[in-house]
Amino acid sequence: MTATAAAERTVTAPRVSVARGYRFELVKLVSQWRVRLLVLACWVAPALFVAGVSQQDTLPSDTLFGRWMHATGWAGPLVMLGFAGSWALPLLTSLVAGDVFAAEDRLGTWRHLLVAVRSPARIFAAKTLASGTVILALVAGLAVSSTVGGLLAVGNQPLVGLDGHLLSPGDAAGRVLLAWLCALAPTLALAGIGLLGSVALGRSSMGLLLPVLVALAMQVAQMLPLPVAMRLALPGYAFISWNGLFTSPAQLTPLLIAVAVSLAWAVLATALAHLLFVRRDFTNPAYDGSGRRAFTFGVLPLAALTAVTVGAVAVATPSTGSGIKQAKVQKSLAIVFAHLYRLQTEQLHRPAVTEAQLRTSAACSKSDGQAAQEGAGNDWRCVVSWHLPGVAVTGSAIYQLDITSDGRFVADGDGPKEVNGYFLVRTSTGDAPNPLWQFDGNVELLETQ
Repeated sequence: MTATAAAERTVTAPRVSVARGYRFELVKLVSQWRVRLLVLACWVAPALFVAGVSQQDTLPSDTLFGRWMHATGWAGPLVMLGFAGSWALPLLTSLVAGDVFAAEDRLGTWRHLLVAVRSPARIFAAKTLASGTVILALVAGLAVSSTVGGLLAVGNQPLVGLDGHLLSPGDAAGRVLLAWLCALAPTLALAGIGLLGSVALGRSSMGLLLPVLVALAMQVAQMLPLPVAMRLALPGYAFISWNGLFTSPAQLTPLLIAVAVSLAWAVLATALAHLLFVRRDFTNPAYDGSGRRAFTFGVLPLAALTAVTVGAVAVATPSTGSGIKQAKVQKSLAIVFAHLYRLQTEQLHRPAVTEAQLRTSAACSKSDGQAAQEGAGNDWRCVVSWHLPGVAVTGSAIYQLDITSDGRFVADGDGPKEVNGYFLVRTSTGDAPNPLWQFDGNVELLETQ
């Protein structure tokens, strides 16, 4: 009788809820010294880095917005975002999502966990939510810490956008926040890939490294002369396309496509990981992943999603080839120059002038006109012309452009000296950085209607 009653109590015992399992998994993650160290580093190191770099004489001018770190505190979090998208976020997703299931394989604790929870689906949901929470806390730490460090070290000054126009501190704050929020989409895509690798490859170290390898492969792909449709179909493009927020008008179409693609990758990778997990045989303590199933349920569906996305983007957008064409380069350079010329005019206390009065234009050629006048490269040479009210002579300045495959360019002034040939300008209050000497710009890869 006693045994029967005990059996009935065991059978009718309530299952562990997802919320309770989530709290348990979150405590397990946070109790690991590795995760605690990551949280501490993400909430402290960016502030120290941004504040330290902002006080140096040499700035990371090869990084987007790096040349403005002396001028405004809002440049710091954008520099950190560029670094995080390339290196930090793929590594963080690997260390958290890429190990959340594999850790149970190494410790041999699956049977104990299943006895306690009695539902693989609930275990998967709890672990996925816990790892996602930790990743969000790490990303928030990078954003908040770098922003605080920049504002404390430099101050709440306006930010110069990628087209040269000046963003007020409030506008800059909103766009910086939006840029970090958009970066969450590819981060979740890498987290989903980490979950898939952790489930499919078991104790293998490849599961832990999978998000890093995928992110590295996407970075290499972005440096290649790929068609625009293929470039936009990769989730890693959302780590780049946030720069469209800092133009006027904002270049939102590539960003929205990249975010949608990233979210589709995140959903599909997580769903595949769930499918593999609930079908797994937990009775084999030596399970170490299945290469064939990992290929069938992992690689093939994601490759199919990429192919479908490429086709959809190619049909929906009118751009073909690299998207970097002579006319668009000339237009973008002229817009940036006109805005920055006004900034230099204000520095030198000259009579104010508007962009309409300047009537700025640019004439650019690639490889001295000996090659096709389109595509990335450091062999673009441009002559910018403008007009000043009441002055009969047309002003001109020479620039050498280095355009990358994603449309970003660095314009290096090549004279005349009083306009763009020197990195400083003499003002009534002393020497100041010359905004026309070197500056960043962006060519929108998609055709504008």
